[in-house]
Amino acid sequence: MAVTNPMQFAQQVRAEVAKIVWPTRRETMITTGMVFVMAFLFALFFFGVDQITQFVLTTILSLAA
Repeated sequence: MAVTNPMQFAQQVRAEVAKIVWPTRRETMITTGMVFVMAFLFALFFFGVDQITQFVLTTILSLAA
């Protein structure tokens, strides 16, 4: 394995960081909004599945009693 001195390492790190394309404020806000929307939709979906499962199980158990 090649040994790199700390100065070369720091230069390589700076070069790699310079290649990063950071999202704009608008892109970040849109992405954050979409995450909240999807979380809300999944919460509604799982709430609905839970309610249907509860109804079915309650019905089955009340018939068995």
